[in-house]
Formats: sequence, structure tokens, C-alpha cells
Amino acid sequence: MSDKTMSAQDVVGRLESGMTLGIGGWGSRRKPMALVRALLRSEITDLTVVSYGGPDVGLLAAAGRIRTLVTAFVTLDSVPLEPHYRAARERGAFELREVDEAMFMWGLHAAANRLPFLPVRAGLGSDVMRDPGLRTVTSPYPDAVSGRREEFVAMPALRLDAALVHMNRADRAGNGQYLGPDPYFDDLFCEAADATYVSCERIVDTAELTKEAAPQTLLLQRSSVTGVVETPNGAHFTSCVPDYGRDEAFQRLYATTPYAEFAERFLGGGEHAYQSAVHTWRKERER
Repeated sequence: MSDKTMSAQDVVGRLESGMTLGIGGWGSRRKPMALVRALLRSEITDLTVVSYGGPDVGLLAAAGRIRTLVTAFVTLDSVPLEPHYRAARERGAFELREVDEAMFMWGLHAAANRLPFLPVRAGLGSDVMRDPGLRTVTSPYPDAVSGRREEFVAMPALRLDAALVHMNRADRAGNGQYLGPDPYFDDLFCEAADATYVSCERIVDTAELTKEAAPQTLLLQRSSVTGVVETPNGAHFTSCVPDYGRDEAFQRLYATTPYAEFAERFLGGGEHAYQSAVHTWRKERER
């Protein structure tokens, strides 16, 4: 098995402006924040971002890196609507394609299976159908009881040029393990992408992956992973249960601080500088 380990800078070096980028996690939970911060230190822009959005979307939107956003929501969980996303949306900084959560999931399923679309009932009768890019499709098969041919939303595939996800553990070959309560569809993001980059709390030997938890926690297969980055605390300030919970105090700081001010203090250097700045901020609060 090949060694796929790389640095966050290596990952960003493989990304380009104009790409369609999928970002795993859910709201403010297990987001690949270290990779997002590395992306913000680059000049990459004009992105189509596909995400169950959280601060990943908020940061990229505030920095002006998003051309189009495809999402079902953008939230910080304990803060219902991500404030930096909201501000960018209100000033018309990017195009928004908002779909139902189930439509989003089936769009990833379609891409993972290299299908142009999948039929889904979700979205019918709702305002998401105002999107001129969405179509409906009539089943070629009559219902066994009514004989009626049902109409579905034809959810287009969410094909990704690249995907970024964060795991609790991974091995050097790209097998990824989550230890928390939910996979957050990260495997679908990986399978829907041409290239996938996985950050993790710790890289371990392959044999160790099945010692810490049940085999079904092995969410990502090496065949769908391009590169692996070890980034301890790399999901901060989102949660990465059971390694750590969401840093609610820091999230409140992020949510109430103008982006330029937040970026100047916390995003100016590399990942070590970010973690050091967070540590310094915590010490200041203790005084």
C-alpha cells in the first residue's frame, strides 16, 4: 500500500481556482478546519463549494473565495445561522443553490455512482423547486396499487473536483475512521470527488484502526482517498467527538468578531500559529 501522507500545504498546492470543492462534516461538527485555514492562506478563489455548511462556508464566504454555494443549510449549531455566511449572502457575494437535505444527499449518491441524477421525492411542493436548474422526471413504471406514474425531483449529481474531510483516525494508505456518533456523509463526499484529501487527529498503523473501535467505524476506503494529513486539533473550533467537543467560547468569539479582525489575529500564519493564537486567547480569558 502506498504512503499517501502529505502536509496541508501539499493539499492546497493540488487545488485550483474555479474548482468544485466538497467539504465534509455537518454544521459545526467535524469540519476539516485546518485544511480550510490552509486554503485561506492561498490565492485560490472562484470556488463552487458543496457543503452541509458551517464555519467552513462562513470563512470562505467572508474571504470572498466562493463563486457558487450548493448547500442545505449553513449553521454553527448553537448559533442557528452562520453570521459571516449571512453577511456575505446579504451583500450578494456569491450565487446560492439551496436544496433540501435529502436532495443534497442523493446528489452525492448520484455523483458517487457516476449517474447524471437520481429521482427523489424530497423537494416536491417546496420553494427549492424555484431553482430553474432543477427538473422533475416521471417514473417509467406504474405504481403497483394505483397504476399512477409518480413524479420525482431529478436531483442532479453533485460531482466534485476535490473533497476535504476530517476523521478521528487514518492510516498512511488513506483508510479513515470516525469515532463519534455520526459519519456525516463524509464517505459520499469522498466517492463523489475526483480527488479526496483527509485530515485526521492522528495517523496510526492500519492494525490499530480496528483496536480502538468496531470495524464499521472504518468509513473511508483507501481507494477513494488521494492524500492524508495529520492535523491534531484540526477540526477546531468545531467538534471532533470523542477527541474533543465544540469550543463554544471560541465559536462565540468567531461569530461576534468582524471577519477582518478575526483573520488578522487568528489566520495570518500557519496552523501552528493559529493554535498558538487560540492558546493565547484562552490564557487572556483566565486573567
